[in-house]
Amino acid sequence: MSQVAVQKIHPNETQSPVVEEMKSLAERIRERAYHLFERRGRHDGSALNDWLQAEDDLLTIPKSDLVETDGRFEMQVAVPGFDAKDIEVDALPDAVIVRAENSHKHETKDDRIQFCEFSQKALFRRFDLPTPVDLDHVTAEFDKGLLKISAPKAQETPAKASASA
Repeated sequence: MSQVAVQKIHPNETQSPVVEEMKSLAERIRERAYHLFERRGRHDGSALNDWLQAEDDLLTIPKSDLVETDGRFEMQVAVPGFDAKDIEVDALPDAVIVRAENSHKHETKDDRIQFCEFSQKALFRRFDLPTPVDLDHVTAEFDKGLLKISAPKAQETPAKASASA
């Protein structure tokens, strides 16, 4: 079992790498959707289909589950074909984001490729959580194509507890 680093993004951080990467990903999807629109002859009426196709072309949304126990959230994400070093986990107070990218290259130039369905894709999954988590104790482990994330719920501060009473 391999540990996967978890980047903690605290609420007061205004610029984080994950925010910039999300903007970049949205731009790549927009460009792909526009390419699909142009390929269709620039006819209106299918913008949503173009956008969804662009997302499907560029992203893989992995199978996953989210289980809430008394004191934590447990997530499992199927990430076959990826190594632990390719996976990034970002923990925010109210969400956990899993990202990974892989690429496929043919190393030799002497071979004539007859068929190849592999492509470069980005894996993306965001888990929105109903209650805040303790960022400093979020952990992630990877074993045999399965990423397991544990996010303990944040303890209520006495001021919050008395205000809700």
